[in-house]
Amino acid sequence: MVSKSYSNLLELASGESPTFGLMSRRIPRIMTVAGLISDIDDDKSESVCSDPSSSSALRDRIIIVANQLPIRAQRKTDGSKGWIFSWDEDSLLLQLRDGIGDHDMEVIYVGCLKEDVHPNEQDEVSQLLLETFKCVPTFLPPELFSRYYHGFCKQQLWPLFHYMLPLSPDLGGRFNRSLWQAYVSVNKIFADRIMEVINPEDDFVWVHDYHLMVLPTFLRKRFNRVKLGFFLHSPFPSSEIYKTLPIREELLRALLNADLIGFHTFDYARHFLSCCSRMLGLTYESKRGYIGLEYYGRTVSIKILPVGIHMGQLQSVLSLPETEEKVTELLKQYCEQGRIMLLGVDDMDIFKGISLKLLAMEQLLMQHPEWRGKVVLVQIANPARGRGKDVKEVQAETSSTVKRINETFGKPGYNPVVLIDEPLKFYERMAYYVVAECCLVTAVRDGMNLIPYEYIISRQGNEKLDEVLGLTPSTPKKSMLVVSEFIGCSPSLSGAIRVNPWNIDAVADAMDSALEMAEPEKQLRHEKHYRYVSTHDVGYWARSFLQDLERTCQDHVRRRCWGIGFGLSFRVVALDPSFRKLSMEHIVSAYRRTTTRAILLDYDGTLMPQASIDKSPTSKSINIINSLCRDKNNMVFIVSARSRKTLGEWFSPCENLGIAAEHGYFLRLKRDVEWETCGPVADCSWKQIAEPVMKLYTETTDGSTIEDKETSLVWSYEDADPDFGSCQAKELLDHLESVLANEPVTVKSGQNTVEVKPQGVSKGLVAKRLLSIMQEKGPSPDFVLCIGDDRSDEDMFEVITSSMAGPSIAPRAEVFACTVGKKPSKAKYYLDDTVEIVRLMQGLASVSEQTNSG
Repeated sequence: MVSKSYSNLLELASGESPTFGLMSRRIPRIMTVAGLISDIDDDKSESVCSDPSSSSALRDRIIIVANQLPIRAQRKTDGSKGWIFSWDEDSLLLQLRDGIGDHDMEVIYVGCLKEDVHPNEQDEVSQLLLETFKCVPTFLPPELFSRYYHGFCKQQLWPLFHYMLPLSPDLGGRFNRSLWQAYVSVNKIFADRIMEVINPEDDFVWVHDYHLMVLPTFLRKRFNRVKLGFFLHSPFPSSEIYKTLPIREELLRALLNADLIGFHTFDYARHFLSCCSRMLGLTYESKRGYIGLEYYGRTVSIKILPVGIHMGQLQSVLSLPETEEKVTELLKQYCEQGRIMLLGVDDMDIFKGISLKLLAMEQLLMQHPEWRGKVVLVQIANPARGRGKDVKEVQAETSSTVKRINETFGKPGYNPVVLIDEPLKFYERMAYYVVAECCLVTAVRDGMNLIPYEYIISRQGNEKLDEVLGLTPSTPKKSMLVVSEFIGCSPSLSGAIRVNPWNIDAVADAMDSALEMAEPEKQLRHEKHYRYVSTHDVGYWARSFLQDLERTCQDHVRRRCWGIGFGLSFRVVALDPSFRKLSMEHIVSAYRRTTTRAILLDYDGTLMPQASIDKSPTSKSINIINSLCRDKNNMVFIVSARSRKTLGEWFSPCENLGIAAEHGYFLRLKRDVEWETCGPVADCSWKQIAEPVMKLYTETTDGSTIEDKETSLVWSYEDADPDFGSCQAKELLDHLESVLANEPVTVKSGQNTVEVKPQGVSKGLVAKRLLSIMQEKGPSPDFVLCIGDDRSDEDMFEVITSSMAGPSIAPRAEVFACTVGKKPSKAKYYLDDTVEIVRLMQGLASVSEQTNSG
C-alpha cells in the first residue's frame, strides 16, 4: 500500500516534497519510556494550514481510530519467536468495515493490541500488521497504559459518564491530575501514529469512544482541515453531572475540534449540547434536519443514530452445525423438562444491574408460585472489562443472591437461577438466544447494549433451526424483551416492555407479563423489532455517519483556516477567503487619502463590552469621538438600539455627533438639532397587548427583565438560566407573533433578547439615510467605516456593501464594513474585541488631530 505521509513537518515547512510510502521506511516506536508525558504545547510550526489545491489519486480512505485494534494476537507455541495475528470477528470496528464495503473505501486501523509486545519486536510487528491487516499498532509502556486505561478511563471517565459521582473514594475514583496527564499523553501518541499514515487532504478520520476524547485537538492542530468524525459509544451525562469534572471545558473543546460528533440517542446529544451552552456559551441550530454548533466559524454537526448489529455475521453463526448441536442440547436440558427459559447476558460490572434482575426473579417466584418449577433464569455473566474492588463486590453479591434464591425455591432437578460466569463461545451464546422465551436487560445505565438486537435476530432463526425447534417454515416467529429505560437501544425497541430496573416490583410484573402475553401479540412485537433491526444494521449506521461526515467537510477546501490558543484550548478559526482582519496601517492610509468620510458605530458590544456592568461611555471614548467629530471631513454616527434619552445624556459632551436611537427610528445629525423620526409617528397601542405577555414570561423566568422604550419593548434574559431562558424566548417569540399578527410591528430575537419594534425600522435604513444626506450635500463619501457586533448590524453591512455600486458612494471609495470577533458575517473585515476597536478609533482620531493642527 502506498500512501502519502505528512509526518515529516520539517519537509513541508522547507517546501520540499513530502516523503511517500511507509514501505520505504520502518515505522518508529513512539514511546519507550514509561510515564513520559508528551509536551502538549508543540511548536506552532506544527500547525499546518493545509493547501487546498492538493489532490490524491488514491480512492477514498478512512482511518478508524480506537483504543483497541480489531486483532487477536498470540505468541507462537512451537517454540519459535514471533506472533500469530488474526481478525477479531466480534469487534465492532471490523464489522464496521464490512458495513462500509471494502471495495468502496480503503480502511486503515490505528489502535492498541490486547497483548504486550516487547520493544525489540515492535518495529517488526508494526510492519507485519500494516502489510497484512492495514493496522497501525500504538505501543504503550505497561505502566502508562495502566494509568491511562485502568486509571483515568475506567476509574474516572467511565463511572462519571454512567452517572456515578466520586462522593467518597469508594464510589469511583477522585480526580487525579497525574492520571489525566497520562490520558493526554496517550492521546498524543495516537495522534503521532495517525500522522504516519494520513493524507490530510483526502483521508477521513473516525475516532471512537471516550478513551480518545482529546485526540481531535492534536489532529486539528497538525492539520487544520482534517476531515474528522468522533462517535461516543457510552452515555453522555447531564450537565449537572458532567460539570463536576475538573477538566470539563478541555474535553468539550477537544470534541468540538471534530467536524461531526455522533451519539446513540437524542438524550446523550441533548446533554452534550446543554454542556456546550452552559459551560462555553455556545448555541445550536437545527437546519433542514441537521443539528449544528457554530464554533469559531466552523460548523460542528451532531449525529444521532444508534449502532446496529452485523447481520451477515449473526446469520453465519446461526448456520453453524455447532450452534444446532448446542440448541438441541439446551432444548433437552430445559424445554423437554417443561422449563421456560428467561435469559440475561451482561458484563460483570456495577452498571449492568445483574443483582436487580436476580431480586426481580426472586420477587416473581414469591408473588407467582405458579411459575416455580417452570421458569428458569439463565444469567450469562461475561468477564468484566475493568478491574477493581467494585467488580469483586458485584461478583460476590451475584453469587450470594443466586445461592439464596436456589436454596429458597429450588428442588431436586430444578434451580430457578443458573449462573454462567465462565467465558462462552459466540455460537453458544447464540444458542441460548434461540431457546430463550424472553430476554431481560436491566442495566441501570448503558451506552447502547446490542444484546436485544442479537436476541431478535437469533429468534428469527433459519430453516435448519426451525427443524431443530420443530417449527414449520410458515410458523410466525416470536420474541419478548424486557429492557431498562436507561440503555441506548431502548428508544428503538418500541415493542419491548420498558422498565425502571430500580423498581423491583415493576420488573417482576414485566417478567410475568412477558410470560403471560398472548402468542399473536408476541409475534407482532417480534415482527416489528426484526424489521427495524435488520434494516438498521452496522452497515447502515457506518454509511450514514460517513455520509454526514462528507457533507459536513465539503466546504473545508474553500475556507481559510488558522489555529489559535494553546494546549487543549487550541481551536481552528475557519472563515470565508474574503473575510480578513482590519489592518490599522491599511485603514489609516485610506483615511489620510480621503476627504469625505462617513463613520457609523454601534455602541453595545462595539464601543462598550457586552459584559460591562457600567454601560455608559468612558471619558476616553468621549474624547476620541469628539476628536473625530471636530474633523470637518467626517460625519460620525452612533447607531444603537438604546433609547434617545439614554444616548442623549451619555453623549451630551459631543456637539457634532449624530445619533440614531432605537435602531434608527429616532435620528439627529447634531446635539443641538431636533430629533427626527425615520417613519410615520409610531402608534404604540400594541404595547397594551405585548407588555402583559412579556410580564407573564418575566414572572416565570428568573433573571429576565423588560425594557420599555418609546417605540419598542425588549425582553432580556441575559441573567437567566441559559437553557430555560432560550426555551422561554422561543415560546415568547411565538406568543408575541401570534397576538401581534395584525399590528404594524415586527418581533425579532437577538442576543439574549426578544424585541418588538415598528415595522420597517432597521439600522440599514440609518445607513441609507446618512449616505443620501451626504450625497445631497455633496460630494458623495469616499471613505465609509461601519462597525457593529450583532445581527441588527448586519443590515448596515448589507447596505454599505450594496451601495458601493451606486451613486451614494464615490467611485473607488474606501469601504470598511467590520464586525466584532471572527464569525460568519456580511462584513468583509473583523476586529477581535472592543479594545481593538477603541485602539483603531484612537488611531483615526490622532490622524484628524494632526491634520487639524497642521
